[in-house]
Amino acid sequence: MEPFISIIVPVRNMERTIVTTFEYLMNIDYPRVKMELIFADGGSTDKTISIIKDYQKEHPYIKLVEIPKCPSPGFARTRALQEARGEFVFFTDGDCTPCKDWIYKILAVFAKDEKIGAVGGEILTRRVDKENLVEIFCEAFGFNRVSWRYGNLQEGYYPDLDDYTPTQICGHRAYFFVTANVAYRKKAIDDNGRKFWDLPTGEDMDFGIRSRNKGWKFYFCPQASAEHMHRADLKALRRVWQSYGAAHPVLLKAHAKNYMELCLQFMGRWPQMPIIRIPFPIKGFIYIGNFQLMHFFGFLFLLSFVFQWIWLGAIIWRFLSWLFLVPTLWTAFHFVISAFNIEPYWKWPEFLKMKYLTNLEFIKGGVKGSLKNGTFCIEPSF
Repeated sequence: MEPFISIIVPVRNMERTIVTTFEYLMNIDYPRVKMELIFADGGSTDKTISIIKDYQKEHPYIKLVEIPKCPSPGFARTRALQEARGEFVFFTDGDCTPCKDWIYKILAVFAKDEKIGAVGGEILTRRVDKENLVEIFCEAFGFNRVSWRYGNLQEGYYPDLDDYTPTQICGHRAYFFVTANVAYRKKAIDDNGRKFWDLPTGEDMDFGIRSRNKGWKFYFCPQASAEHMHRADLKALRRVWQSYGAAHPVLLKAHAKNYMELCLQFMGRWPQMPIIRIPFPIKGFIYIGNFQLMHFFGFLFLLSFVFQWIWLGAIIWRFLSWLFLVPTLWTAFHFVISAFNIEPYWKWPEFLKMKYLTNLEFIKGGVKGSLKNGTFCIEPSF
């Protein structure tokens, strides 16, 4: 017998994508008398609310919670949880399209083990505009792709939280589910006080950590997939990457043990890399990958190049300028090469620009967040 379930969808100015999201949600295979669909609107100024209300007229299981001065998606989810009655609560977003058997696939996993507190599925890409270069880049990059994030992860349980070092909280060893595609058991949600934090981002990671601290297991079921309609312009994409970086110092402050980790990303294939870990009063991590190294060696090259013209007789500076040029070009090549593999190939300057600026924003967000929270984060190269 099917349990009663809730689906929570936070939205704000989703006019571009929400009709497509509705088309897929309306097509989900599950008895309508056994479900409720709760939209939590965080103050939309476009047609989002009117679209939801139009669907409400024909589908009584659709609910709308309006939060005019909503500070964050986490706040909207918390407000929706006050209304949710389901034994299992499913989360997705107003720019996502879950697969037809999404609910049944996830419930089948919950039925295997009563200690499973959360089940997440794969997140693929759905392009709204087939020619939009930002959407093409996100698809090629595997934006929010769960299996790629963890090195071609297969179906199964997530590793347990064991050492609580910074990279396990929000680095490359941080196994979490984004709320674009995850479901929680009611008991696991209740253990968290039915509350996400109110900060602009990182609420899904914090909620997951708190759940796992209570002993709940997490399970990855890639077949329970959802497609994500990504940002349509580079400005929005840069903004979201900076917010990701800014969330990590807060997570470290709240959950990590006092370690500083040096991650030698250039020496391994993601996510396998050597880590130097030392007890330290400031929590944090420093990733050293191609992005970081090409700037480091590039700076040394420029410095020595300038000095060779200031001290004309100093052969050492001329030697050093050539010495630093080699690793600058080597690391830059390995950073940019993926931009040449995205179709249409002749748009590689645009894809390279996107890759560089999003990586830069990721690192900027981590640095800014660190200054506010007394941590230290240099985010990975990608």
